[in-house]
Amino acid sequence: MCQHGKEVKVRVQIPADLSHTEQTFWKLVPIDGCISSLVRALQEGGIMMRGSCCGHGKAKGHIDLQDGRILIIEQDGEKWLAEQ
Repeated sequence: MCQHGKEVKVRVQIPADLSHTEQTFWKLVPIDGCISSLVRALQEGGIMMRGSCCGHGKAKGHIDLQDGRILIIEQDGEKWLAEQ
């Protein structure tokens, strides 16, 4: 996975319940570079998300979906220091 600080700006939809205006809106935000293409594809496919992190080699990565599900991101051959 990528190193902390290697980010790519991705246009993501901010859900109303996470918005200070209580309205859904789009925003350009920094996303971990190694998962930015996955986040972008989910957003373009209309999948609402609440947050994401690649794990930075210390834990499994995850993408938290608006409906409460969590996508776990693993890479073959990687050993995890902490399990989530």
